[in-house]
Amino acid sequence: MTTPALVAFDLDDTLAPSKGLISDRIARLLIALLQRGEVAIISGGNEQQFRSQVVARLAAVDAAALSRLHLLPTCGTRYLRHDGADFALVYAHDLSSDEKDAALTALREEAERLGLWESEPWGDILEDRGSQITFSALGQKAPRDAKHGWDPDGSKRAALRDAVAARLPGLEVRSGGSTSIDITRAGIDKAYGMQRLAELTGIPLASMLFYGDRLDEGGNDYPVLALGVPSIAVDGWEDTADKLEQLLASL
Repeated sequence: MTTPALVAFDLDDTLAPSKGLISDRIARLLIALLQRGEVAIISGGNEQQFRSQVVARLAAVDAAALSRLHLLPTCGTRYLRHDGADFALVYAHDLSSDEKDAALTALREEAERLGLWESEPWGDILEDRGSQITFSALGQKAPRDAKHGWDPDGSKRAALRDAVAARLPGLEVRSGGSTSIDITRAGIDKAYGMQRLAELTGIPLASMLFYGDRLDEGGNDYPVLALGVPSIAVDGWEDTADKLEQLLASL
């Protein structure tokens, strides 16, 4: 394997359990990677999730190493870099108030029409993430087992995505995690985020390596693979850790 100049990751179910903290093992591997080169994380999660799930677990890492960590929350609609003191915003493609209102209304109405609006969710179903509106069918705090069992074949998400997309022709509507639908500005997905990362770092896409759990066609990591970024499919954070150890041994 040619040594990648930058290693990128999805977050939930790739580096960490959904909405969970990265493990001590993943933290050690990320630190080892940061000693060797550039690392990026791109996910549908919001900035606070990145900070709590990952950054807080890297508290012992020095500023020089953190300067090599690229954070792209909400599918790359935002980009943060460490400025020596903290992670600072480089860009954000926030939705307008009208776009947010239209997205929130369409998600609720179409979910209710399709029988996908839960009456007793675990936390909020709809979330305004600034540059992304997210629908979580069972609520933001749903347990992992419930989430993975809700739509194993993706048909519920596909039906809701198609119904909502028909009402929002000016926005990007796509399936996110195991129970979610994400809405951003048109043309902005993980492929957009990776392209912007290549532009801002000067690292060609072909010199990157991406790990994700949803690289299947229709999965939210697929746009990265379709873009031509060398990619490795994983099945949970433990599988990522095993494959990262193999990568580090080859560097």
